[in-house]
Amino acid sequence: MTPLQRADLPRARRVVVKVGSSSISGENAAKIQPLVEALAATHARGTEVVLVSSGAIATGMPFLALDSRPTDLATQQAAAAVGQNVLIYRYQEALRAFGIVAGQVLLTAGDLEDATSRSNARRAMERLLGLRILPIVNENDTVATHEIRFGDNDRLAALVARLVGAEALVLLSDIDCLYTRPPDEPGALPIASVDYGDDLSGFEFGSVVVNSVGTGGAATKVSAARVAAASGVGVLVTSADLVAEALAGEQVGTWFAPNPAPVDEPRTGPVLTRR
Repeated sequence: MTPLQRADLPRARRVVVKVGSSSISGENAAKIQPLVEALAATHARGTEVVLVSSGAIATGMPFLALDSRPTDLATQQAAAAVGQNVLIYRYQEALRAFGIVAGQVLLTAGDLEDATSRSNARRAMERLLGLRILPIVNENDTVATHEIRFGDNDRLAALVARLVGAEALVLLSDIDCLYTRPPDEPGALPIASVDYGDDLSGFEFGSVVVNSVGTGGAATKVSAARVAAASGVGVLVTSADLVAEALAGEQVGTWFAPNPAPVDEPRTGPVLTRR
């Protein structure tokens, strides 16, 4: 079978889209609407769509009168408990105009490392997709601990894409594509595509970024993209503002070509290292 190309995204059978906290919370909460419009257009083409959405903690912060992301686990859990409810409500309100129903799926790292739990999660997701429900996946921050957390939802999205056998994964952030070094530095060049197995050691993707609302960064996206691509999933990294163009197969973002001979899913989840 010919590996999926960027231009084939509109014809993909199943796509996972991941959006970060900073793109849909706080001042950017209104961006949920154009995101949902792009997902609905993809859904209308017959593609099965899974959304992996960060933002529970960030969304809950104002309701707990917090000015910045909490650092202690208990307050993070409290903010997530409040914020997840509000976040799903906002998504469902935006989806209502398109006649699409959202289904909430909360996972911990242990759910995808244990074979039985992983099988249960896959069965639930398959049934939701079969019913034309749009699953909205997030880490279960209310019960997760520092020791077992995914760490960032880029990694979670890669594992979910592999779990459901998606053909493509779209990782959305606040930059239009990946660069050879941080884009604010002199000499940074955009990376249009990455063939499977390409050596990226000469590029400077930077360390994990922790901002006022979320965690993540270019390095986590590269790491997650490599894992998904190894499983035969084509990966596109681009800006949340370009989600409609991305799902339409336009020439945006950084495309990670899938492994033409994908590996089987291991019985336990991989441990990703950050560069």
